[in-house]
Amino acid sequence: MGYRKLGVKSAHRRAMLRNATTSLLKNGQIDTTEPRAKEIVSVTEKMILASRRRVLAYLTEEDVATKLFNEIAEKYADRQGGYTRIIRLDQRRGDAAQMARIQMV
Repeated sequence: MGYRKLGVKSAHRRAMLRNATTSLLKNGQIDTTEPRAKEIVSVTEKMILASRRRVLAYLTEEDVATKLFNEIAEKYADRQGGYTRIIRLDQRRGDAAQMARIQMV
């Protein structure tokens, strides 16, 4: 299997990953469950290297795409990869799901 199903249907998973990727690029960090974090990181790493047209088709906010190309891409221009990091947090109180924080390095 090439990806994690995350317990939702494919359309929901795609929308969730789009929104989470947009939030991560907009805010610099987000908190989510660990399996979701791993999927978000793989999508975000690809977005930093993608063309402008592909990014605009994927992200939900145009100003975040502009920020990606004007600020974020310049910051990581001489970096070969590893634009994000995952930090494990405590378990969620309600269902004991392992939480993680994703940060832009």
